[in-house]
Amino acid sequence: MRFTRTSKVLSIMAIAAFALTGCEGGAGTDGSGGQASSDPNTVITAYSNEPQNPLLPANTNENNGARVVELLFEGLRFYDPSGRPVNALAESIETADAQNWTIKVKRGTKFTNGEDVTAKTFVDSWNFAALSTNLQVNSSFFESIEGYDAVSATQETTSADGKTTSTPAPTAQTMSGLVLEDDSTISVKLAQPEADWSLRLGYSAFYPLPSAALKDPKAYGENPIGNGPYKFPKEGSWIHDQSISLVRNNAYDGPRKAKNGGVTFKFYTDPGPAYTDLQSDNLDVSDVLPSNALKTYKTDFPNRNAAKPIAVNATLIIPPYNPHFQGDAGRLRRQALSYAINREEICKVVFNGTRTPATEFTAPVLDGYSDKIPGNEVLKFDPAKAKDLWAQAEKIKPYDASKPLLIASNTDGGNKEWIEAVANGFKNNLGVPAEIQPFAEFAEVLDLRTSQALPGLTRTAWQGDYPSLYNFLGPVWKTGASANLEKYSYPEVDKLLQEGLAAKDASAANAKFNKAQEVLFKELPGLPLWYNNHPIVWSNNVISAETGWNGAILYYDISAR
Repeated sequence: MRFTRTSKVLSIMAIAAFALTGCEGGAGTDGSGGQASSDPNTVITAYSNEPQNPLLPANTNENNGARVVELLFEGLRFYDPSGRPVNALAESIETADAQNWTIKVKRGTKFTNGEDVTAKTFVDSWNFAALSTNLQVNSSFFESIEGYDAVSATQETTSADGKTTSTPAPTAQTMSGLVLEDDSTISVKLAQPEADWSLRLGYSAFYPLPSAALKDPKAYGENPIGNGPYKFPKEGSWIHDQSISLVRNNAYDGPRKAKNGGVTFKFYTDPGPAYTDLQSDNLDVSDVLPSNALKTYKTDFPNRNAAKPIAVNATLIIPPYNPHFQGDAGRLRRQALSYAINREEICKVVFNGTRTPATEFTAPVLDGYSDKIPGNEVLKFDPAKAKDLWAQAEKIKPYDASKPLLIASNTDGGNKEWIEAVANGFKNNLGVPAEIQPFAEFAEVLDLRTSQALPGLTRTAWQGDYPSLYNFLGPVWKTGASANLEKYSYPEVDKLLQEGLAAKDASAANAKFNKAQEVLFKELPGLPLWYNNHPIVWSNNVISAETGWNGAILYYDISAR
């Protein structure tokens, strides 16, 4: 993610550049060292599954929808493969005090329907995304802008049965800190100075929307009109539960020009058949492999695979509304479950070294990462400690083991084997029966989480939106945040995260973010599991492929025969 910083205040929080490792075939070669010829009009096919929501950028916060949205749109910035931000539609972004920002938008760019992309486009799109009545899941990404509290306000009501629900109740329609100065200039006032605020502007929540999207978001989300390197070839290119087809946008003149003629995302509910299709060249590229292929993918796809550490982590979520894990007994049980997981063995045996045991809640490739967060000893495998903690919990409040502890998961992501290994750890080390609760689509699990209806635990994985410790903490664990689907609320975590955002430099900010992690280790709302060393494979139809800093395949950069 490249970013040309024009501010004179502070250097941006940086991310370490990643070197591509495990790449068997050289880019632009035929795998034997010879130069391969590419066809810029070839349409590639890629692994995916049904997106959860209509394709609006601010309402997409899961992987299957995000991979499409990021190809349809261009924002003020984008992130290069190493995670550095670079200007795209931004001519410049400047600040003298890290609180008042001036954004110059490039002139002359258009959506694929011919509508101009201007500074007003961004102002209208951001206000739409932030307004609580529009119910956009990524609205909290605008929380730093002055006036966000007014447009995002909600009202809580309690029903006769004691259930509390929140309904939108904004006291303003637009953010007071977001001002259109002229056709190409936006001024932004933040609620407080935030040195790394502009780093976020490459994330999809900040993409521009054409006027049609604001008039009828639901209809637009089925047939989105964008300004990125790809577009829908026609209405109805999203065939639900089957595929989404994109073609190259020949009018696009940005930094992500497509090297192929298009991308068709084919939906699978199981990575096994997809792997077979890859081997027979009926699917061109995938970033999801079945567990049993993690030991063989390099030999199955010689010269056609790559892997590198990325900004992705995995966590076992423990809903706070589950009575077994509430109060003092619940805290002890959460710790016991963590000690009962043999992360190192699972990473070695099930994942064949394509995962690394977690030591905290973010990712090692991020600036500020530390493997010495106080409290992280709970991530070590210690069955004796696990049994002792569980026994202490039993003295406070007995656990009902008449039904197995369910771990909800989508089956399309290669999760079955490791969840079974975790479940066996609970059974063997704690005497707690546990099993997977399978769902064909990831969206089904997200819907259960959103409705607070999980009967047990669930797995989740966080892929970085922009390269910052905060991005792995704020959106996931902060009160009311976009991905905090279980509605955790820890005032001390909120306070430390806010102090980190207001810090004067990256080092001070990261220190605050890591202090927030200390609180998370005390509370254990989720159990960090491992980090990804992400493998991808491709068919004989593809010459080269690569992932970015956060593991997302760079589809626009794929050369095909």
